[in-house]
Amino acid sequence: MKKLIKKLAVITALTITIISQTGCVKKTEPVTKESFYFDTICQVTVYDMKDMSEENAKAVIDKAFSQCEKYEKLLSKTKKGSDIYKINHAGGKAVGCSDITLEVIKKGLRYSKLSNGKFDITIGKAQDAWDFHNKKAKPPTSAKLAEAMKYVNYKQVEIKGNRVRMETSKGEIDLGAIAKGYIADGIAKYLKKEGVTSAIISLGGNIECIGNKGGKPFNIGIEKPFSERSEIVGACDMDNGTIVTSGTYERYIEYKGKKYHHILNSKTGMPVESDVLGVSVKSGFGGSADCDGLSTTCLILGSKEGKKLIESMEGFEALFILKNGDLVKTKGFELKEE
Repeated sequence: MKKLIKKLAVITALTITIISQTGCVKKTEPVTKESFYFDTICQVTVYDMKDMSEENAKAVIDKAFSQCEKYEKLLSKTKKGSDIYKINHAGGKAVGCSDITLEVIKKGLRYSKLSNGKFDITIGKAQDAWDFHNKKAKPPTSAKLAEAMKYVNYKQVEIKGNRVRMETSKGEIDLGAIAKGYIADGIAKYLKKEGVTSAIISLGGNIECIGNKGGKPFNIGIEKPFSERSEIVGACDMDNGTIVTSGTYERYIEYKGKKYHHILNSKTGMPVESDVLGVSVKSGFGGSADCDGLSTTCLILGSKEGKKLIESMEGFEALFILKNGDLVKTKGFELKEE
């Protein structure tokens, strides 16, 4: 599912470091567990051990991972039997879907419309043609890519009640650019409901924070492009909020000395060309799905139009890392630079 989920090159390198440095109110160590969903490592760390036993924290995290499994069974493009898999293999027939699947599809269509189709959730066929899961893959031939692009157009998605169909029989929905954010929101809300007051959810790069650590904000680092998660451009404070980064440098294939990244132009099927290497979008608690969609959209649009878009929306701020090394921020994005 685009690995579900583009490894958004956010924070991941630093996230684990930051998590290991953050302490709790008591001397008890925070409880961290990892699992593997959506072709990526998912990590949940609970810090509020003052009010929750270690045993209870572990049980709550296990239940959170059960939520991950549920989402994967609905939203994965590659998992047989998922709602998205059924839609993509229905040959243009309508498929009954869960409320969760419908909500994520509608959210994806919102950003498809907002970007005039530059962000497109029906990019699935083109993603298949590139095979970014295989590091040794070659770029598709022009003929193969042209064939795949016949089936890319978000306007073909038809929703009636709880049923979804693709007007082209070979069209494919890929929610990889938005689903992980939705899932991070879902897990965070679940943990809060279970009484967790301080935690970090990391889904392969999407970061969502519940509360803070001992009265001070979490310190979330943003990776420097092509640093192999060893350097950051800076960090930002996060208290009960979320941040998502989309980058051209996290997932790509290399052929004859040239890198081809996984964020594709919805008109040509080729990797998007803009002045941006990475975009980090932050918002308040529960905004990870929107940050996910916006970060990809802004990378596609480029820094000028992307910044304009973010500044037109209430509750979001963004950092753009440009190809020339410059950093462009919206007015409210506070970055502690290294």
